[in-house]
Amino acid sequence: MGFQEVFGVLPEASAQAPGRVNLLGEHTDYQEGYVLPTPLPYLTRVEAGRAEGRVEAYSETLKELRARPLGSPPQGDFLDYLLGVVWALRQAGHPVPGARLYIRSELPMGAGLSSSAALEVAALKALRALFRLPLSDLEVALLAQKAEVDYVGVRCGIMDQMAASLGEAGKALFLDTRTLAHENLPLPPGVRVVVLDLGLGRRLAEAGYNERRQEAEEAARRLGVRSLRDVADLCLVESLPSPLDKRARHIVGENLRVLRGVEALRRGDVKAFGELMTQSHRSLSQDYEVSLPELDALVEAALEAGAHGAKLTGAGFGGAVVALVPEEHMEVFQSALHAGFPQLRIL
Repeated sequence: MGFQEVFGVLPEASAQAPGRVNLLGEHTDYQEGYVLPTPLPYLTRVEAGRAEGRVEAYSETLKELRARPLGSPPQGDFLDYLLGVVWALRQAGHPVPGARLYIRSELPMGAGLSSSAALEVAALKALRALFRLPLSDLEVALLAQKAEVDYVGVRCGIMDQMAASLGEAGKALFLDTRTLAHENLPLPPGVRVVVLDLGLGRRLAEAGYNERRQEAEEAARRLGVRSLRDVADLCLVESLPSPLDKRARHIVGENLRVLRGVEALRRGDVKAFGELMTQSHRSLSQDYEVSLPELDALVEAALEAGAHGAKLTGAGFGGAVVALVPEEHMEVFQSALHAGFPQLRIL
């Protein structure tokens, strides 16, 4: 199947965007903190054509064709994200009359690799080309986030959309989510970013994510700061009641880990960077409590198999693990992990 077979006409524009893994800076973006994601070599591609008054879209992964008029409310399916980006464009004053969209994706859904942001950004870039819209890549990221937050109804931060729109292969995107200042930093040579996917899906992810956001907001309120980004002294969080003290400890500590991680990248210290990744996972597991026993076991197995560092990536409650592995150890690493986790998918 292709665009022409589904819609009966040729596509007029196309674009693509990558998924991402987050090397450091988990659950900091909605508290105006620092993040350090890197794009993956797995893409979502969108072909686009014109339509009037509606959005029609075909997902090659789901083998589903869906269509709804502009202005329709979200219905909990993949079309929500595409109606959302058209809605966001129209809200921003871009007169997009409708669209036909054909989606191909190499990204596994539900693995915490930001398949939704890749879809939003790819669709926006395809529509930008189709309608010759004067949008920068930064504006694309902001519109993608607006679509997901205000139309789809997922209270996401800006990290995923920024990584999908502005990230560069082989580099980590150092992003200040308060100011949107960003810089692409080269990853150390001789290492590979490896995604370990057990296919767990996401257990209670949305409810757990929203609860953690609320706890972080309450911790910031009690500490009298705009956001936990403004807390520089870890000792201050100890005055909070449980579990707010643990939640704040993770976010404040994670911001410090990102800044130390940037320093490690600048000096090419892969060992120090890997140790920070592992510290991040332990904090996500013990203080933020978003890991699962299976993910904890997978992180420990990755370290035993020779990874410099490993951590869950994404919001948690399922998803995948990211590991930083020396290139020369890849075969041994893969064999050891598959022996312990036969169902594991290594990306």
